[in-house]
Amino acid sequence: MADQLAPADVRRRKSSVGAVEMQGPNGTVKTVMLEDMNAEDRLLAEQFGYKPVMKREFGYLSTFSFAVSISGLFSTVATTFSYPLYAAYPTCGGLYYTISRTTPKAWVPSLSWVTGWLNLLGQVAGVASSEWGAASLILAAASMGTDFAYVPSVGQTVGVMAGLTVITGLVNSLSTYWMEKMTKTYVIFHVLVLVTCSIALLALSHRAGTNHTAKYVFTDVDNTSGWTPTGWSFLFGFLSVSWTMTDYDATAHITEEIKNPELKAPWAISMAMLFTYVAGWLFNIVLCFCMGDIADILASPMEQPVAQIFYDVLGKGGGITFTVCAFFIIKFVTFTAMQALGRTVFAFSRDQLVPFSSVWVKILPLTGTPILAVWVSVFFCIAINLIGLGSYTAIAGVFNVCAIALDWSYCIPIVCKLCFGKFERGPWHLGKWSTPINVWACLWTLFVSIIFVMPTALPVSAESMNYAIVYLGGILFFSLVYWFIRGKKFYTGPLIEAQPGEGDSQQSRSSNEEEINRKTEKEGQVIA
Repeated sequence: MADQLAPADVRRRKSSVGAVEMQGPNGTVKTVMLEDMNAEDRLLAEQFGYKPVMKREFGYLSTFSFAVSISGLFSTVATTFSYPLYAAYPTCGGLYYTISRTTPKAWVPSLSWVTGWLNLLGQVAGVASSEWGAASLILAAASMGTDFAYVPSVGQTVGVMAGLTVITGLVNSLSTYWMEKMTKTYVIFHVLVLVTCSIALLALSHRAGTNHTAKYVFTDVDNTSGWTPTGWSFLFGFLSVSWTMTDYDATAHITEEIKNPELKAPWAISMAMLFTYVAGWLFNIVLCFCMGDIADILASPMEQPVAQIFYDVLGKGGGITFTVCAFFIIKFVTFTAMQALGRTVFAFSRDQLVPFSSVWVKILPLTGTPILAVWVSVFFCIAINLIGLGSYTAIAGVFNVCAIALDWSYCIPIVCKLCFGKFERGPWHLGKWSTPINVWACLWTLFVSIIFVMPTALPVSAESMNYAIVYLGGILFFSLVYWFIRGKKFYTGPLIEAQPGEGDSQQSRSSNEEEINRKTEKEGQVIA
């Protein structure tokens, strides 16, 4: 209920508690006192200094489902299964904001800048590569339906990819309420598809003549990459695992839309990754038991080895069914990944990290979502995939750079935590295992990053070149140039919009007493 405009001395007394600006459903901006906010939004404002502008719709189930959906296990394994086969198969700011809490003030601007740009590149590449995978899967199903009389061209794949990315943008233009409802049911569908497909493959592979023994699955090695020794070639297969497992910080980018995010977000990420580790390992084993001859599935006209396995084992009907299921699952990956990417662009724009920041922070009153941030993300996801028109091989680099850039953005805050000792534990933490896990995470990321920038096949040519290093170098060069042109002049790290406590000084967009009084007088009311 709205109070009448209070006298100036009353307004000043209330402002000393702390205030934030809230955008109402009709687009009007009003000053809201922290003492009058609910506990969740007040905690966000007091601890992190950001004004809440999006509704908290996500609960435990929907947050867990969102975290699981980022991996898209069934479909992401399907779209990257060729990497281990070629190699050798033995049978809302998120991390960027964390820098400001784990790093001395002098280091915050430069480290958060690099982390932010790496994370942004990784997310764009992640959505773009997922949309490419979605287009490949639906076209593979179409090819299967014609008994391979139709073979999709690269141009057709690019066209379908662009259309699917636009659909993803439209879905993410909906309100958080509908996104939460959609997300809640995803994990059930995903698990049902994963279980039924595994049972069908194991039950019918013997009849199809594609089954293998345990000895073949766990001990046989077929190195077709040209790299020696075979153990080194085997490591290139980790791209499938890393691409499936990465972007798990996406849940952190929607914490402003989660109820009790300090508990639900890390819980959801941890449980989702545990599920993906175990289920992904078992699903890979199932595929190896049922896949038949490696050379045959790699020579598939669909260029989708797992879709070919479905066709060979389950026949035309079963193959189309599970390939379409994989398509729906990876489309949901793009829905949730785009939601996280849009929120990341919004958060970075809020802190003036990206060009034209004032544009991308606009919230659509009808839906309460950063709609312009979503659509600029759609544009760049389509743009990065257009390179497929010139070089199909270059698309593989998009998959690679997704894993590299995101994993680097994860490790920088971890290194800061280990080096500077400013980290403050939340209610969900790893206890005594925290430090050794942190060290191992950094060492592993360094190790696989070296692998992921190397050509996956010998001899090296334009057709076997790994273009991930080009994308990574390009974005780092752009961010460096933008840093010296503009960022270095004004950027000081994540900005503070609200700070409780009388007498607290604010930089940038924070609301001091005079500003609060001015806005209160202009609006004529405060929220009680």
